[in-house]
Amino acid sequence: RILTRDSPLALMRVPIQCLRKRSNCIVTSKYNIITFLPVNLFEQFQEVANTYFLFLLILQLIPQISSLSWFTTIVPLVLVLSITAVKDATDDYFRHKSDNQVNNRQSQVLLNGILQNEKWMNVRVGDIIKLENNQFVAADLLLLSSTEPHGLCYIETAELDGETNMKVRQSLSVTSELGDPDKLAQFDGEVVCEPPNNKLDRFSGTLYWRDCKYPLSNQNMLLRGCVLRNTESCYGLVIFAGPDTKLMQNSGCTKFKRTSIDRLMNTLVLWIFGFLVCMGVILAIGNAVWERKAGSLFQNFLPWDPSVNNFLFSAFLSFWSYVIILNTVVPISLYVSVEVIRLGHSYFINWDRKMYCSHSNTAAEVRTTTLNEELGQVEYIFSDKTGTLTQNIMSFNKCSINGHAYGTCTMQKNKDFSSWNPLADGGLCFYDGSLLEAVKTGDLVAHEFFRLLSLCHTVMSEEKTEGALVYKAQSPDEGALVTAARNFGFVFCSRTPGTVTVHELGRPVTYTLLAILDFNNIRKRMSVIVRNPEGRIRLYCKGADTVLFDRLHPCNHELMNITTNHLNEYASDGLRTLALAYRDLTEDEWEEWAELYRGAGRTVDFREDRLAAAYEEIEQDMMLLGATAIEDKLQEGVPETIAILSLANIKIWVLTGDKQETAVNIGYSCKMLTDDMTEIFIINGHTVQGVREEDAMKEEETQGLGKACSLGNGFSEKPKNPTSPTSLLESISGEFALVISGHSLAHALEADMEYEFVETVSVCKAVICCRVTPLQKALVIELIKRHKKAVTLAIGDGANDVSMIKTAHIGVGISGQEGIQAVLASDYSFAQFRFLQRLLLVHGRWSYLRMCRFLCYFFYKNFAFTMVHFWFGFFCGFSAQTVYDQYFITLYNIVYTSLPVLAMGIFDQDVPEQRSLEYPKLYEPGQLNLLFNKREFFICITQGIYTSVVLFFVPYSVLSHATQSNGIALADYQTFAVTTATALVIVVSVQIALDTGYWTAINHFFVWGSLGSYFTILFVLHSDILFSLFPQQFNFLGSAQNTLKQPVVWLTIALATVICIAPVLAFRFLKVELKPQLSDTVHTLLFHQKKRKPGVSLGRLGRSGSHRSGYAFAHQEGFGELITSGKNMRLSSLALATFASRHSASWIDTLRKKKHGNIQNTPSTPPAPNFNCDC
Repeated sequence: RILTRDSPLALMRVPIQCLRKRSNCIVTSKYNIITFLPVNLFEQFQEVANTYFLFLLILQLIPQISSLSWFTTIVPLVLVLSITAVKDATDDYFRHKSDNQVNNRQSQVLLNGILQNEKWMNVRVGDIIKLENNQFVAADLLLLSSTEPHGLCYIETAELDGETNMKVRQSLSVTSELGDPDKLAQFDGEVVCEPPNNKLDRFSGTLYWRDCKYPLSNQNMLLRGCVLRNTESCYGLVIFAGPDTKLMQNSGCTKFKRTSIDRLMNTLVLWIFGFLVCMGVILAIGNAVWERKAGSLFQNFLPWDPSVNNFLFSAFLSFWSYVIILNTVVPISLYVSVEVIRLGHSYFINWDRKMYCSHSNTAAEVRTTTLNEELGQVEYIFSDKTGTLTQNIMSFNKCSINGHAYGTCTMQKNKDFSSWNPLADGGLCFYDGSLLEAVKTGDLVAHEFFRLLSLCHTVMSEEKTEGALVYKAQSPDEGALVTAARNFGFVFCSRTPGTVTVHELGRPVTYTLLAILDFNNIRKRMSVIVRNPEGRIRLYCKGADTVLFDRLHPCNHELMNITTNHLNEYASDGLRTLALAYRDLTEDEWEEWAELYRGAGRTVDFREDRLAAAYEEIEQDMMLLGATAIEDKLQEGVPETIAILSLANIKIWVLTGDKQETAVNIGYSCKMLTDDMTEIFIINGHTVQGVREEDAMKEEETQGLGKACSLGNGFSEKPKNPTSPTSLLESISGEFALVISGHSLAHALEADMEYEFVETVSVCKAVICCRVTPLQKALVIELIKRHKKAVTLAIGDGANDVSMIKTAHIGVGISGQEGIQAVLASDYSFAQFRFLQRLLLVHGRWSYLRMCRFLCYFFYKNFAFTMVHFWFGFFCGFSAQTVYDQYFITLYNIVYTSLPVLAMGIFDQDVPEQRSLEYPKLYEPGQLNLLFNKREFFICITQGIYTSVVLFFVPYSVLSHATQSNGIALADYQTFAVTTATALVIVVSVQIALDTGYWTAINHFFVWGSLGSYFTILFVLHSDILFSLFPQQFNFLGSAQNTLKQPVVWLTIALATVICIAPVLAFRFLKVELKPQLSDTVHTLLFHQKKRKPGVSLGRLGRSGSHRSGYAFAHQEGFGELITSGKNMRLSSLALATFASRHSASWIDTLRKKKHGNIQNTPSTPPAPNFNCDC
């Protein structure tokens, strides 16, 4: 129950426990000052490696088992935790900043009969708020009154559903007169309503006031996130506040995102720890055996420590000592390096000038630095439509009048309509001058065509200044058509509930509006009946050709065939089409039908059905005028981007709140839907059973069509597992698409149907979900994540996309015209959809490649380094003695080998960026996780173990029998240590030189500089100066100089290097020759292809008329009735702009390459099946 704050009933009728009111404050941040440290540390120690290093630190604090200083672990650990904490704190600071901006917005709240300014966060349930034009709605409000007639107000819901067309809301008639604070202060109504929920299109409640009750619906509600438009002011009662509002109920929660490589590394760290324990156990057992059999002989010379009294306890301490010594198989520097590499990749994205939009002065921005390599593994993209794929700008593009097509001549100069029509709109771009000439020369059919467009609509006009008309359209479709009529001399000027005034070629004409036959999704058309000044009555109709052609007079057959051909041409270009027709009525026909119409309008039961029947009766035997074609302008480069991403085996779904027809048209425009598809299925069931039956039917049709296609194309293949339904479906040949409505999707996402739904969409190349709520978008992504185990990316530009952006593995926000909510919730942001191909195919693929190469090399070099201690244990009595001195152990991962691998991880490339876009199949290894997985990990550590064997046993075997030039033996501990360490540094430096695919000056400097730094530091550590200053710490005076001047030592190092590197070179040569990867093939092509031959351009993709949605109409039902009632005579709409989309030939080149098979998949990169079934 909600009551006003000043209501005298509040204390009398509401239980005391209900008086607590929810705050309107919203919180999207994760931490505050008190919780930051414990929560952030808890999150960081969820990383297995951090817990592992903390455990090692504790062990190193025990002097009996530690042979290394504790600072070698605590300093890197604190550094890693601090860097991560600072990054997390910075991210959360911006969330706090955003929350504060929203929570501190001002609202006018009625308190004690006076309007007072209050912050949004202080608004409470039961408050009465005053909203003014262009203000955001602070909470979910019940509209009480408005300055507009009949309690109407107009809102824009782009933040909720992505639609920029205006919607109408109306207060109850009993509250519409409460227009001043004095009356509102006396309002003591009580609202009983449903609990908070996420359904944007539904509200159910009852207002109890003055001993009466009044039903409440969604038409009486103003939801948080809406913007008040074209309404001076209104008052509303707060029903839901803060987290209870429908916007916040749909926004989802901020989730801690990890990449698949992070999760794999957690598993690998556990395996490595298990391997470390096994090595420790082996060496501890060896220690016990050695101490029992041989150690007792040395008690007088090397006695046990006082705390050690038997060989078993010695073995126990030895186990922990070896755990500490061998812990460098996973050094903490790995995680520092990973964060540095990710930061470097983030800066590359931020600095990419090719992802900068000069039009909006917006650069790409990485908002979460920990997900870069995941960009190279995306399999599913879930995209919003409005503002993401399209600009939501409609443009009158072409038309067909009386069998003649206009608008096909795009090479001419844009026509200047203002030279002969002072009321023309300068924003219209139309290049075909023949249509303008037809109007000027008095073509009667052309005049009637544009007369229909100027009369048959629900647009309102407003004259801001003299002669400056501004159209207020509920949908951009209608605005584009009325604007086209305006430019061709038929200017809609004004309307009243009973008249429409049009300037026809400079002459004002007022028509009597007799009836509006309203639009809905079933009729797919709208009509008006008008009487001209001469008294002639005419019905004008516009709608989908699929329904309008059935209602034409038989004499239109030839014209209908010609117009159908034109419509098919327009539809093949992805244009939104409408057919136009008229019918003359006699006075008797009108009077007879008007009586039927009025009778249907007065009925209570089945009113809509009776009205539909009346409409059907009058809309017969019409005469065809022609058709229109409207372009819903795509963002620049959208078709090319989708084509390239599809070639990269990325499945793209469109999740939109728009109508089905609109979404399908855009699907054709951006080439998601094409004529080449075997079938496009549409599911529109409103019940569970209905959806289940449709889904089963589509599945059966898919199997049948797929078998037919398989037989016809000769590509029939028996599934490997005949008992698996999914295997059967995924073996089907052919291309399918699925279009599903929000009502059907709600049932399809239920637990007992979701598996069937996933089976069906698995065989579809394209999926379009229409009329879906923000929460449904998130649920669809969750479904795919759960069943397909694939990396998902969500991209959108409005607050209605926040939920799916947070749910997907990667969230991308478009910096568009619908606010910044999507950007604030995203991991990456940029200005246009076309930048997505560069983000994934260039930056994402490179980031994945670099990270995989970095990890492979890092594990290799550290196993090669650490396992030498393991082999040495068998020759030192298992005493936990290290091969290298502690300074080499400390500096190996920090100085000697850190910078070269960082340079490779940040700068490496396999092919240039242009080739990454030209050959999208290069992206597939990331999707298949081929470059770093458990198999690659075992190969790396096997190579590392092999290297450690060579680096230990070759020097050990040679030096044990070698002598100096003076005859003194070389077989001493320090000589062996220096030889092994030097060989190790040289081998891993040569190995990274082989692994580096793209050399820069920085790579050269780091690789050879690190090698030089090793020798410099080595000689300094064994110099006279340090020995004289710190004789206890640096007691091996001159060992390095003495060792490295021996020729046998250098021969030993050279021999070990050759034995380590030669098998690697041989293996890689054979692999490139016998089993090349796609990148190797591209390298070969680039090497041999000096000049590319010009190709032949592909033909335009067309589609048949059966695939057209048939009409472009996006406004809601009931608006015609609102006009004729006179309740909305002050309607205003959104301003329209134009932004031309351009089409490049790069994607066509890629299609041509795919078609002619220039680049073939190799065994190392499994070829894609003929039918892409994982959409």
